[in-house]
Amino acid sequence: LFDELVPLPRGTSYNAYLVRGTEKTALFDTVDPAMQSVLEDHLKGVERIDYIVAHHAEQDHSGCLPWVMGRYPEAEVLATKKCRELLKDELDIDENRVRVVKDGETLDLGGRTVEFLAMPWVHWPETMVSWIPEDRMLFSCDFFGAHMSFSDIMASKQSGVEAEAKRYYAGIMMPFAKSIARHLDRLASFPIEMILPSHGPVHDQPAAVLDAYREWVAGSVKNLAVVAYVSMHGSTRVLAEHLVEALRKRGVDCRLFDLAGADIGELAMALVDAATIVLATPTVLTGAHPTVAGAAFLINALKPRARNLGLMVSYGWSASKMEDQLKNMLSGLKAEWLAPVMVRSRPNLDDLTKVAALADAIAKGRVEAVS
Repeated sequence: LFDELVPLPRGTSYNAYLVRGTEKTALFDTVDPAMQSVLEDHLKGVERIDYIVAHHAEQDHSGCLPWVMGRYPEAEVLATKKCRELLKDELDIDENRVRVVKDGETLDLGGRTVEFLAMPWVHWPETMVSWIPEDRMLFSCDFFGAHMSFSDIMASKQSGVEAEAKRYYAGIMMPFAKSIARHLDRLASFPIEMILPSHGPVHDQPAAVLDAYREWVAGSVKNLAVVAYVSMHGSTRVLAEHLVEALRKRGVDCRLFDLAGADIGELAMALVDAATIVLATPTVLTGAHPTVAGAAFLINALKPRARNLGLMVSYGWSASKMEDQLKNMLSGLKAEWLAPVMVRSRPNLDDLTKVAALADAIAKGRVEAVS
């Protein structure tokens, strides 16, 4: 459960890379503190490290930095200015051992040149990547990552890498699509033959993940509706299932999520492509069910490119706060709201007619009143 939030059905990996030149040795990133013993084991026999490249200050990559600095007192940490600040704040490391490197600066290891490329907001403000032109290798940290464990380090030997890369993009990178698009444009001129991320296998055929990222950041949504619901006594489940059936009859692809037990990673993946998002909720004390409210908060944070938003509500005595509450929670999305379907108690035939009208509006791709 990554960050105590996202289920990882295929696990994950924490990747650090030892890069040797004829004169100097560099360690690219460390690992999560929970994996320190593994890192210690893998560094046995490495007598000297001259540089520790900190691409990103988040603890799953920097958490073992204090131990590595203690093990290799001669090592100089290389990071962006912002990264140095964050490492000081989070790990209380000695700033005197951190040298700030600028965008485009190079480091000669002897036969291997490391060029540092600033990539802010992928997905933190301090992030950078490293390029080794002699080997045509891009060390990308979280960029192009995938949460999965593996027996063979090369992505070409693994099945399902693109799906896990999409899950990773959806849950972590999607809010920064505009920044990522600019960085992809910059990398287009690099003759990359291998991408080495900090999570997941190495992309030894990098065109696949590069092309996938270009598609995802473009924000070209598909004929897909994501319908997510919680049902306390069955009413909203009826609404959600009826809407999905009506949409499929109208040629609209659908993904239905029962939020009470849904994998939010799967939900996030579906949001990458969805033209329409519909939330269906029962009323809890005149407001949305807390699980639906949590999903709305997450959707707003992920900033998918959906064009239409819909709401279906089942209530008993009052739902006066529901519409405004959820609209405010999703105010970060640049999408049109379809008129809500408000149903008192269990849906009847008239209510299901309203759901059919909502399906018509979604299928036509336009806002249409549902009353």
